[in-house]
Amino acid sequence: QVQLVESGGGLVQAGGSLSLSCAASRSSGSMYAMAWYRQAPGKQRELVARITSDGRITYTDSVKGRFTISRDNAKNTIYLQMNSLKPEDTAVYYCNAFVLSRDYWGQGTQVTVSS
Repeated sequence: QVQLVESGGGLVQAGGSLSLSCAASRSSGSMYAMAWYRQAPGKQRELVARITSDGRITYTDSVKGRFTISRDNAKNTIYLQMNSLKPEDTAVYYCNAFVLSRDYWGQGTQVTVSS
């Protein structure tokens, strides 16, 4: 039983920045892996960035150097700092947690990047 709530989405012009956050109801965030996924209209959901329980980070190639994932274990929250945004980054961004061999998902937050 994990509740995930994303926030921080919005509309931004190309080249701008946004910061997303995801608060988890379950304590001890370092005990499980968390990730950001995104899904654009007509496309499959794809991994954006993942941070494991021991701090290992993975980014999809398209966001390397522009996005940064981080976590605050005390607040049981992960973040996604997105810089140099491009129109192709437009999507619904979802928070994910892998807890006790089970995936949990947030409701998603819309990110729209205009050219």
